[in-house]
Amino acid sequence: MEQVLTLVVRVEKNARPSQTDALETAARAVLAILADERSYGEGEWAPAMAAWQDHRIRKITKRARGIEWRRAEALPGITVRGTGAGSSDAAPAEVRVFPPTGVDDVPAELFKLQVTGTDFEDTADLPPLKPGVPVLWLNPDLEMSSGKAMAQCGHAAQLAWWALSAQARKEWEATDFELAVRTATPSQWTHLLTTNLPVVQDAGFTEIAPGSRTVIADHPQLRR
Repeated sequence: MEQVLTLVVRVEKNARPSQTDALETAARAVLAILADERSYGEGEWAPAMAAWQDHRIRKITKRARGIEWRRAEALPGITVRGTGAGSSDAAPAEVRVFPPTGVDDVPAELFKLQVTGTDFEDTADLPPLKPGVPVLWLNPDLEMSSGKAMAQCGHAAQLAWWALSAQARKEWEATDFELAVRTATPSQWTHLLTTNLPVVQDAGFTEIAPGSRTVIADHPQLRR
């Protein structure tokens, strides 16, 4: 049975996260569950995580508010809070990630949540990139909903995690998985495609064409 990892972003009626903060927080949430001790060895989530990672790493992003969010928080998972990047007044993003399930076995509290309504925008200039901080570069030629882009950033972060050494993973975890998400310029994207950095190729089930290259994970440890 195909497995899916569900991400839920908190979107209150009068409190929407900024675009960049939502994308960065979704990527960090995926890394958080990959690194969690419950996800490997004898951990309680290990069988589900293994079954999911052995196949297509499908992810879906949904939104919740009010009682929906509280019900989602009551389920096993991890909530990650953003930094407020790209926002002049919005509250930091909150994203909760849940252990993978079969596509037909998603808990009812998550299954009924909406996929639509996750189109966010930045309302402030983004901070300069910090030296040494991993960057997830978005394809400048693709248009994706925020929810779709959140899942793609999660894919890119996961590909980078898989490619890192155990020591590099520990170092990244020690920073609370600090990273940045930016849209590449056309020339940057063309150059990045010539590197050996991890690149996400989408299956094309929603929004974009099959095989579209959506995000490139530029982690300093992978450039050495």
